[in-house]
Amino acid sequence: MMNVPLLVGSMLERAEKFFPNKKIISRTQSGIQRFTYRETAARTRRLAGALASLGVKKGERVGTFAWNHHRHLELYFAAPGMGAVLHTINIRLSPEHISYIINHAEDKVLFIDEDLLPLVERVKDQLPSVEAYVIMTDKQELPETTLHPVFSYEALLKQSNPATEFIRELDENDPAGMCYTSATTGNPKGVVYSHRAIVLHSYAMGLADTMALSEYDTCLPVVPMFHANAWGLPFAAAWFGTNQVLPGPQFTPKLLAELIEEEKITIAAGVPTIWLGLLNELEQGSYDTSSLRSIVCGGSAAPRSMIKAFETKYKIPFLHAFGMTETTPLATVSRLKSYQTSLGVEEMLDIRSKQGLLVPGLEMKVVADSGEVEWNGKDMGELLIRGPWIADEYYRDERSEEAFRDGWLYTGDVATVDDEGVIKLVDRTKDLIKSGGEWISSVDLENAIMAHEAVFEASVIAVPHEEWQERPIACVVLKDAYTGKTCKQELLDFISPQFAKWWLPDDIVFMDEIPKTSVGKFLKRALREKLKNHLTQSTEA
Repeated sequence: MMNVPLLVGSMLERAEKFFPNKKIISRTQSGIQRFTYRETAARTRRLAGALASLGVKKGERVGTFAWNHHRHLELYFAAPGMGAVLHTINIRLSPEHISYIINHAEDKVLFIDEDLLPLVERVKDQLPSVEAYVIMTDKQELPETTLHPVFSYEALLKQSNPATEFIRELDENDPAGMCYTSATTGNPKGVVYSHRAIVLHSYAMGLADTMALSEYDTCLPVVPMFHANAWGLPFAAAWFGTNQVLPGPQFTPKLLAELIEEEKITIAAGVPTIWLGLLNELEQGSYDTSSLRSIVCGGSAAPRSMIKAFETKYKIPFLHAFGMTETTPLATVSRLKSYQTSLGVEEMLDIRSKQGLLVPGLEMKVVADSGEVEWNGKDMGELLIRGPWIADEYYRDERSEEAFRDGWLYTGDVATVDDEGVIKLVDRTKDLIKSGGEWISSVDLENAIMAHEAVFEASVIAVPHEEWQERPIACVVLKDAYTGKTCKQELLDFISPQFAKWWLPDDIVFMDEIPKTSVGKFLKRALREKLKNHLTQSTEA
């Protein structure tokens, strides 16, 4: 067989050749802009030339500090296309973590959205590797900035050679991109993606039993392009000729609902907090969402009640998936097998609210202290994964020894597997609650509480307990209409039939907002710190 390398640049070249008139709909500070793949490919080649003119060489890192829009998409292909490494930087990290990952990656050039300039200016004196800053703006003139030297993105494109071509003499195992974890503890950890991994991962996203992404789709990646490559959607969508709708800066649930209606979105992807917000918006307004064939949800467990609401009330199919920065990220997708479609509605929901089946091409096992667990849907252990788009180390980080062992990625997720091979994530290893020597799943409690009509968000954490070691406490945000009208006992009575008495939270704390990580997950570390003495104080009171 021919030994032809799998390269990221060839993916956009295919879109240009076979789908030149398909669209990139990009929302920026000045409004909606529309480009074809033909136009996008031409701009991207100019950008690759511009990178070379800035002195970027093969293997050097190009940092991006940006929202989801067409310029960011162009960088997705220009940097790897000319042999460099695309480094997408999480704009919601702390200044300390931002400077840490730019320095750790040794970014040579930073591309920055105009409205995000203050965040970079705050750390500019701590970035010795950065030799140039490029500002992405719709305006003709560059904004005032303390960064130096600074360039205009659009001016660089105009000055660049339109005949620039992507480099074909690359090894498919060369690095093409890198992302850092969002770091709930310690410094973020870097993961480097090869050209081969990105291409194979994109193949997987087009499989009928995963996301079934195709040319027929119009895709809305709500998940940030700085979060695990927007789950790989920009790469796969371009390769398949899929229309892409990029929601841009500071979007709201209302804006997402309007984009779904106006652009006839067929598939959208985001974390549970995004879809909780959209669900709330759909309940308040009137939108045509009939074009949607799937909402893809990942990042953390989707509440069963939310899945049910989308599917039964709004007739929007809901696709539950699981992945990590370390898995590029797609690892599992929850779909019913052909013979399970005749089950009752509740039985089907039980299956589809789990994380599902491993994507073809990957391997897994679930391991406890005693060895591999039985596939009985009950025994718990840590989920281990390996495959061609799974990382085998962190970038220059001694923590690799803990996470990558014997050819496996130790995910840190506690899971069960049923006799059909369906994975259910019970909790993160650090979030499981050990009470009186027995384990309690915070995820199961959260899903049960969020099924109550008054609850908008719920997060369950462990707090220290003198007698039982740890006990669960539920942190709850009520929907506006129920604030002050729903009491703790009502929620406890609602979930008590589903659990043993010792599983029930010792208290429910109502909050205006639950703190979240930079990628929209509940920040349980902050909750634990805030409530670590809660049971003691309650007892004393």
